[in-house]
Amino acid sequence: MEPLPFFTEKHQELESAVRQFAERDVAPRAVEDEHEEARARELVRLMASAGLLRHVVPEAYGGFSPRLDVRSLCLIRDGLAYVSGLADTMFAMQGLGSYPITLAGSEALKRRYLPSVARGEAIAAFALTEPEAGSDVSAIQMTANRTDDHYELNGIKTFISNAGLADFYVVFAKTDPDQGHRGLSAFVVEASTPGFALDEALKLIAPHPIGRVKFERCRIPRDHLLGEEGQGFKIAMQTLDVFRSTVAAAAIGMARRALDEALAYSQRRVQFGRPLAEFQGIQFKLAEMATELEAARLLVYRAAWKKDRGATRVTRESSMAKFYATEVAQRIIDQAVQIHGGQGVVRGTVVERLYREIRALRIYEGTSEIQRVVIARELLKGS
Repeated sequence: MEPLPFFTEKHQELESAVRQFAERDVAPRAVEDEHEEARARELVRLMASAGLLRHVVPEAYGGFSPRLDVRSLCLIRDGLAYVSGLADTMFAMQGLGSYPITLAGSEALKRRYLPSVARGEAIAAFALTEPEAGSDVSAIQMTANRTDDHYELNGIKTFISNAGLADFYVVFAKTDPDQGHRGLSAFVVEASTPGFALDEALKLIAPHPIGRVKFERCRIPRDHLLGEEGQGFKIAMQTLDVFRSTVAAAAIGMARRALDEALAYSQRRVQFGRPLAEFQGIQFKLAEMATELEAARLLVYRAAWKKDRGATRVTRESSMAKFYATEVAQRIIDQAVQIHGGQGVVRGTVVERLYREIRALRIYEGTSEIQRVVIARELLKGS
């Protein structure tokens, strides 16, 4: 992958290390089978051994940098997604599920959870979505009622990655239901807490551990509140502000793999007496795929670079990156399937797997439609 001006020598070394790790340790485990949970746990262990999980927590708690380096997160997701959607998901959730603690957790909570995340000893989850609350976070119905020394949580969360697998969950619930999103608060809930249970495992077109979890009179200590009551929406948005760029990077990794597969196949597949790559129609497809991929990479790593330079918010940049990169990746992968012809829809081929894996990225952490709304809002605010 050609270096961009946003990268330092450290980032180029990291990109090379991730590529070698993915080829050596992840690729052999990229085959889908019924042992999904076991593969997920093994991937977390391997990523921890390789030091990759140290990038999702600050230096004070076992990480590499004083604060998260977003370019590093993007490079890692890019490299992992090139080989395995499951590996990318497991890395991403270690970051997404622990970053709210980094942002707003007490010192005691940080020391309790973050080092374990970096060592791969604890698997994290981020529980925001509900059956009636997806893009509309203000519609969250889960409640957290305060008692003398506890909060009691009641409600259901759905489409939660690592559901049933995670050791702890960052959970968003209403402490003041009458205040809409301003009444939202964030908590850390351990999986062993009485009143918490996996309600249903969900099966997606691109399998990974995901499901619905239930909280029924689930009592947690008051000191498991992140920040203050009413800060949950802010914590969620600040978390997504960072990780939307990394979703875009994962899309880039998948698109790169699809382009590489299309290039290789078009040069070896012979039709009408010559390789597909010699036909102008195929050449035009490849040219468009490569151009859109490079444009998306620039948007992704510009957003990450700006955040790493100290920008407080990169809402517009990260939304542009997430929107464009995921849409482009979908088009690139679709064209790769088309170039493969019938072989492209055979279960188990690389492009067929990518075709299933890419689809969710246009939905989670803010749909493409929501990204358009965010971008327009930022533009109008600026004018």
